[in-house]
Amino acid sequence: MAKKIGDTVQSADWKNEKHVPAITAPDSVKAGEWVKLNVRVGKEIPHPNTVEHHIRWIQVYYTPEKGKFTYDLGRANFNSHGESPVVTGSSADFHFTATESGTINAVSFCNIHGLWESSKALKVA
Repeated sequence: MAKKIGDTVQSADWKNEKHVPAITAPDSVKAGEWVKLNVRVGKEIPHPNTVEHHIRWIQVYYTPEKGKFTYDLGRANFNSHGESPVVTGSSADFHFTATESGTINAVSFCNIHGLWESSKALKVA
């Protein structure tokens, strides 16, 4: 049994595993410049989006290099999985500014395979 939530989070290379959130964002920005990032589950290997097997949500965080805390940038929920005439995709855009270099973390939840995480460094000049 997991004693911490972190014990249940899985990771892998998103090019080989359809559950890992793929982060598309610049490698560096100027301080205060708007960052646009996209997080998509199933970028290289499509993830199913059916009632039986789907991505429920993606959550994005930012941790400054010199900071003690992690900051919640946002969450995207995906609520239609084929039980109606519409199906949502597991991709979302997020926008933010930063004054310090740090790490972007994305966590996704698959209703069958649980939590998955990936990260990307962001250099702020």
